Amino acid sequence: MKFFYLATKNNNDGQFEIHDRECPNIPNILERDYLGPFNNSMEAYRHAKLLNPAAVMCKNCCKEVRKTLVISSAFY
Repeated sequence: MKFFYLATKNNNDGQFEIHDRECPNIPNILERDYLGPFNNSMEAYRHAKLLNPAAVMCKNCCKEVRKTLVISSAFY
């Protein structure tokens, strides 16, 4: 589990970045809100979008490896 935060000040593009606790770019404690513990940044992103539609993932700490699930019909 990682702990994620949402910036309360927008970036130059008007977006609010999501950071994990270990991110070197995380805003100071007065400029972020705690989102909670999540298994990955996509879970944190989905939650943050409910709170703030302008939320985006930090390009530094929220890199996700997306895997495609392939289901074979050989077992049917």
